[in-house]
Amino acid sequence: MDATALRRAIPEVVGILVRRGADFASAEDAVQTALLRAVERPPAEEVRDVRAWLVTVAWRAFLDQVRSESARAAREERLALEPEPGSVPDHDDTLGLYFLCTHPVLTAGSATALTLRAVAGLTTRQIADAFLVPEATMAQRISRAKQRLAGIPLDQPGDLSRVMRVLYLVFNEGYSGEIDIAAEAIRVTRQLFALTDEPEVAGLLALMLLHHARRPARVVGGQLVPLAEQDRTVWDVSAISEGVGILQAALAQDRLGQYQAQAAIAALHADAPTADETDWVQIVEWYDELLGFGDSPVIRLNRAIAVGEADGPLAGIAALDAVGEDVPRYHAALAYLQERAGDVDTAAAGYAEAARRATSALEQQHLLRQAERLRHAGRPR
Repeated sequence: MDATALRRAIPEVVGILVRRGADFASAEDAVQTALLRAVERPPAEEVRDVRAWLVTVAWRAFLDQVRSESARAAREERLALEPEPGSVPDHDDTLGLYFLCTHPVLTAGSATALTLRAVAGLTTRQIADAFLVPEATMAQRISRAKQRLAGIPLDQPGDLSRVMRVLYLVFNEGYSGEIDIAAEAIRVTRQLFALTDEPEVAGLLALMLLHHARRPARVVGGQLVPLAEQDRTVWDVSAISEGVGILQAALAQDRLGQYQAQAAIAALHADAPTADETDWVQIVEWYDELLGFGDSPVIRLNRAIAVGEADGPLAGIAALDAVGEDVPRYHAALAYLQERAGDVDTAAAGYAEAARRATSALEQQHLLRQAERLRHAGRPR
């Protein structure tokens, strides 16, 4: 059975089980059991309607659970409700499931894990691998999250901005283990895009596609490659084209949001045939738009780099004055601008300091190479 088709059906099937009387935690567990049975079933058995098959098997798994936990009277009452196999009524609770998995009672980490399991359909082990934690730890996190959601109805109105924030967190987990988490984030964001008429959801999907399109060029031979040095011929042109098209349609609705603005910046990078042809002036303007949605030090840092490209490195260094030294990648940005301004020795020391503060081995190794390169360049011949 097609794994993608199965995972795509999961949110709707969970919703169907809840409407039939299962609580969310039990419904989600039953669907996971059905997914395992889908893997175990003989390949020769043809399934014409994946959703109907998944509903039937998951509901029976739920009933098995009820049989083992309930008294005879309760069991008989549940069994009387069992529907005959066949077509499933159309009532899509997928959006409600997005809202439930990102409910404010959950921490960002718990919401991310639960979304990957209940919406994306990943196993607990796959999620644990992605977060680099033991499977038992992730199982406890997901179990506690479902306990906190007990009694909250599936059809309760939710906060779409919180859903998008969680999906972007999922996307930024990138790739780890057997599952491409970034690709899964794009897949479930596509589902959300199909369920809503919100330009910011379109902006988020476009942003993911545009960033994901550059992934093949980001790491080469185990080394991090900066955007300016990437081989643009290996960028995914179809993903860029789709992302730009989705973004343009969203911007045409004239309801600008932060994800659309970020996607516009990514589109300008993707549109430039070479790094030297990047429209930095327009990128600065988009960063100014972004600051209108919230004064973030990270946005100010990225804006300072763009200013340095558009108006010269000294202007960029001046713009960094609005950014605190404790902001991630501050020292790397300052060192880059100092190097462009010709202050090689100071830049070398700055790259070394940035490497000391780096949070990933790839980034640290890249910054150390930059520092060594400048130290070598500054030695007398």
